[in-house]
Amino acid sequence: MRRGIRHVGRAIARQPGIFSLALTASSLFAVMTVASAYVIGGITERVVLPSFEDGDTSGAALTLAVVAIVAVAILRIIGIVGRRLLAGIMQYRLQADLRRQVTRQYLRLPLSWHQRHPTGQLLSNANSDVEAAWFFVAPLPFGIGAVVIILITGGAMVATDPLLALIGLVVFPLVFAINAFYSQVMGPRQQRAQQLRAEVSEIAHESFDAALVVKTLGREDSETQRFGARAEELRDGLVSVGRVRGLFDPMIESLPNLGTLAVLLVGAHRVVDGAIDVGELVSIAYLFTLLALPIRAIGWVLAELPRALAGYDRVTPVLEATGETPYGPDPAAAGDGGAGLGLQAVGYSFEGTDRPTVHDVTFDVPAGRTVAVVGPTGSGKSTLAGLLVRLVDPADGAVLLDGLDLRRLREGEVSDQAAFVAQQAFLFDDTVRGNITLGAPYSDDEVWTALRVAAADDFISALPDGLDTRVGERGASLSGGQRQRLALARAIVRRPRLLVLDDATSAVDPSVEARILDALRASEAPATVVVVAYRQATIALADEVVWFEQGRAVARGSHERLLAEVPGYVALVRAYSQAEGVPA
Repeated sequence: MRRGIRHVGRAIARQPGIFSLALTASSLFAVMTVASAYVIGGITERVVLPSFEDGDTSGAALTLAVVAIVAVAILRIIGIVGRRLLAGIMQYRLQADLRRQVTRQYLRLPLSWHQRHPTGQLLSNANSDVEAAWFFVAPLPFGIGAVVIILITGGAMVATDPLLALIGLVVFPLVFAINAFYSQVMGPRQQRAQQLRAEVSEIAHESFDAALVVKTLGREDSETQRFGARAEELRDGLVSVGRVRGLFDPMIESLPNLGTLAVLLVGAHRVVDGAIDVGELVSIAYLFTLLALPIRAIGWVLAELPRALAGYDRVTPVLEATGETPYGPDPAAAGDGGAGLGLQAVGYSFEGTDRPTVHDVTFDVPAGRTVAVVGPTGSGKSTLAGLLVRLVDPADGAVLLDGLDLRRLREGEVSDQAAFVAQQAFLFDDTVRGNITLGAPYSDDEVWTALRVAAADDFISALPDGLDTRVGERGASLSGGQRQRLALARAIVRRPRLLVLDDATSAVDPSVEARILDALRASEAPATVVVVAYRQATIALADEVVWFEQGRAVARGSHERLLAEVPGYVALVRAYSQAEGVPA
């Protein structure tokens, strides 16, 4: 309960203005609700009973009664509309703000943090957990405004007849006693349900993301069963939550009705004894029936708090996560053309592994040169590529750009100087232009220039709408080679001084690949290029080759030299050449 109250205070503190307006509207509804009891009691005493006694009533009395009822009703309507509208705005603002905080945190945290957390869980944190965290806000102004009804009603009942008030108000301790029990039972169930939501989302994301693999290997039934088993667990968890709520809600609903019956039974005897008159009994009974709604409103808030705390508890570790990429004070070296690259005893290990992925790597790449990094699968080439553009920081040694340690550069300097094209080309469900510029203010001329260097201008020109053609989610309407060329154009348009290609042209025809590398060299200010490659045609176009083996750079030289001196290099090149049907 204490944690729940703190969470309510957190919501109010984040949106104090809109909450004040919603609470004002709720208080107006509360006051008019109580006023309606007095209007009905007064009409009963001054209009209804005299009409039975005299057999007649005046038009003025009826008109006044109608005006009073309509006026109170209109003000209640204004309170209801204002309360609901403003409470909704408050809830959605809180959800939007928290979702932005979570996504900003995702972008701020380093790649190593993302590698430790499943994508489905991150999606659940940013979606269902955020929504659950503030779901109680919709009834919150009504619940707090209900306190106004309770205070006014309780005061009015005490002023009218203290004995009846005492009988009626015994309901409230029962409400909070029931809720204390409810919170203890519901909390773990809500936490489990939120966790299962994340796991269902995670499995669905994996299955959709790997749709090609699943279909190719005929594993649809297996994936369906895996998803179905977890979905059934989620169903059972939600049923368990529903059972508890199904027990709790009727108890809260019934308490005001039981109180009303007690008031009427005792009140009837009080009328007979002459302690109160009929009008006062009607007012008290009606006042007590009005307490049913605020008690339900308080119950709605209390019922949602366990789920809200479960959602917020799952989001909080994301907001409190540390390990963000530190930046230094230095600007990158000014200049056009390629940047000098140096590695000094660089080492890196993934968390949970004993053997370093990259170990004691030292070499340099002169500005404007093209170096091919070649090695067997699992030798650490992709990890090295990530280190060159600071996707991760080395555990040992340093990566230097124009003699400056990447960790000393200011935020944004590395991405301004270096570009990276990964093995898997990711395209957004956007236009060709949008996928290349990513919202940056590049002109169409600059985009077409990048497309020509990436050998993508011909097929883009043939698309129905050219640069305005939408490529579908993950570039579904394009071939693998076309996707790779668009990803390469995305990097080239930024005119990087260092371009790192992690097997980024593997799906491109060798002749097109040669055209791309020639265009990169022929530009006015050629970038320094580091390419992770396997093809002999690609390697032969490089100025120098670095042979990677078991996380270390064990040989370096020209393609011909390594063919003559490194048996592992010869075996790898021959294997790929034979696979492609090219003479070794």
